[in-house]
Amino acid sequence: MGSCDRSVLPAGLATLVGVLVLGSPFGLVATAQQSRSAASSVTFTKDVAPILQRSCQHCHRPGSIGPMSLISFEDARPWARAIKNRVVQRQMPPWHVDRDAGTLHKFKDDPSLSDAEIATISAWVDGGTLRGNPADLPAPRQFDDADRWHIGKPDLIVSMPVEATIAEAGPDWWANYTAETGLTEDRYIKAVEAKPGPGAAARVVHHEVASLLGPDDAPAAGGTLVEYAVGKNGDVFPDGAGKLIKAGSKIRFNMHYHSVGEVIKDRSQVGIVLYPKGYVPKHVINTVLAPNADDLDIPAGADNVRSDAYYKMERPAHLVGFMPHMHNRGKRQCLEAIYPNMAVEQLNCVNYDFNWQIVYNYADDVAPLLPAGTIMHVISWHDNSAANKNNPDPRNWVGFGNRTTDDMARHWLTYYYMSDDEYKAETAARVRIGQHATNQQQ
Repeated sequence: MGSCDRSVLPAGLATLVGVLVLGSPFGLVATAQQSRSAASSVTFTKDVAPILQRSCQHCHRPGSIGPMSLISFEDARPWARAIKNRVVQRQMPPWHVDRDAGTLHKFKDDPSLSDAEIATISAWVDGGTLRGNPADLPAPRQFDDADRWHIGKPDLIVSMPVEATIAEAGPDWWANYTAETGLTEDRYIKAVEAKPGPGAAARVVHHEVASLLGPDDAPAAGGTLVEYAVGKNGDVFPDGAGKLIKAGSKIRFNMHYHSVGEVIKDRSQVGIVLYPKGYVPKHVINTVLAPNADDLDIPAGADNVRSDAYYKMERPAHLVGFMPHMHNRGKRQCLEAIYPNMAVEQLNCVNYDFNWQIVYNYADDVAPLLPAGTIMHVISWHDNSAANKNNPDPRNWVGFGNRTTDDMARHWLTYYYMSDDEYKAETAARVRIGQHATNQQQ
């Protein structure tokens, strides 16, 4: 399963790890004895509940999107085997960055479990799912309606001006709706998130692309405001970077709906966290749908079908985050930086899951610093075989298309440009502290 931090393992489990590493000549007997000891020392109240609080309960609580609550021992106990299975396979919590690929693995709001946390949950299940001492339970995590936004409580929420009705059956359809923001003064955006309306709306919203329009209805600077697809979280910008939203601005909702067998209504929303009044950030955020490979040729029954796409950074840039986007046959995407000296750095790979369109926001201190002329290279793989459980029909050839049954190989990049002097200064500062900057130092 990989290396473990023994300092955070329960005592019995840490002993077991030591036995396995030392390779005792009585390994089989020792392993069995230590395994029983380790498992019996792990309890829900002391060891498991803190993990569920940090990484699971945001979704797995009454009224949220998880299929069951994991707030209490009584909630979690019937699902113990399923919980172990999903966390061991790293299917839950949803966070699909490949830990064994790429140079960067430090992100904001990363809910994924460490190897030690996975080992703890496994030991709890294997040891009989012991409750433990109620006094060991941590204080309950506090939730309110504002916490249902990944970005925290928005300062401004803009909804579609009308409610859309999606029929029980019918073809995919697209629509544009424009809503007033109500802003009476210029402000800058610190974080932004889009999401479907309440209830069952998420079942019919394939995507929601929100664009900012100025008072004159012209597209605002900074590219796309925000995008939602199933499972999407929010975009959080670094301190000192943001997007301008002018007084009198509007938001255009580009909606893609698909029927799911019952009539469902939707009134999608955009939530915005604003910088304080009068604050002007140093950098302007850009969000672009690129690089894109729109010339897809995916034969029937084929697996690991590769496509490549490229996007050039015209000026020095700070890469804030990225989000892969494919459809049901999407399997994997990797993001590379091809530097002006032709050195290539693989930044990250994501094992794609159409059910979780996650934006991966880099921690500020490791976010890539890209020299002018860097080519962002996205490599995508599709699986059109019968082995893909999400494949609607492996008998058919698939190309690019906007319908859910078509496919895509697209990518969202969020970044801001810097001056040459800023780039050199920030790169030098990273080097001084031994932090990752880029594998091309200028």
